[in-house]
Amino acid sequence: MMGGLGAFNLVVFDWAGTMVDFGCRAPIAALIEAFARRGVRLDEAVARADMGTAKADHVRALLARPEVAAAWTAANGRAPRDADVAALMEVLGPLMRDAAAEAAELIPGAADAVAALRAAGLKIASSTGYTREMMAPVLLKAAEQGYSPDHLVCAGETPEGRPSPLMIYKACAELGVWPLSRVIKVDDAEAGIAEGRNAGCFTVGVSASGNSMGLSRAEFAALDPADRQARLAAAERKLKAAGADLVVETVADLVRALQGDRA
Repeated sequence: MMGGLGAFNLVVFDWAGTMVDFGCRAPIAALIEAFARRGVRLDEAVARADMGTAKADHVRALLARPEVAAAWTAANGRAPRDADVAALMEVLGPLMRDAAAEAAELIPGAADAVAALRAAGLKIASSTGYTREMMAPVLLKAAEQGYSPDHLVCAGETPEGRPSPLMIYKACAELGVWPLSRVIKVDDAEAGIAEGRNAGCFTVGVSASGNSMGLSRAEFAALDPADRQARLAAAERKLKAAGADLVVETVADLVRALQGDRA
């Protein structure tokens, strides 16, 4: 349907919700805790709305939401301002690093998918809304489980984060890969799908393990089959609306789907 794996030279994977942390739980837990320390209760759905962006951009977007700004004003005696983004990031950094480290288990099948892609001659890059400090323990734990990408771009290492294409551009430039039509971007968040589209990549959404579903592996497995299918369909609609060319449940399905076999 798309020339199979031979049509591509590089895959750029997201991290939380795509390769590690089934359900993309770690960033949500850290965000909710950081805001709670300033007296603001964040609803999980609100916290997930801007997932995939750089964490500072995510915090800024949350503070700009009327309901969050109102709660902040009630708890802190004034409206949120720019300085509060930096203050929240100081709190969020350690929380995010610890939560990410605890949730660094690879999605089942992730290491095998990477091995198959490499066997077909593709390079493996990765990008994330985490800072490099937040990613340090995740990289170590992923490597212990058999996943070490050829390249990593973290939040703050390009002039703009997602949904801009600059992290993908950086990976392609440093790995010597072009044109962008020979690059696959795999992501569970709408901002990451938009990033892939903006870069001109073939873009793959991940429905079951990611932000759109928001459930742990055990919670997902425990769903009633009809409910599970309805939720998967809703997640797929979101990702396709964001611009995904293809949607798979998890990265375990990626190679088969790219080869045109959805069975």
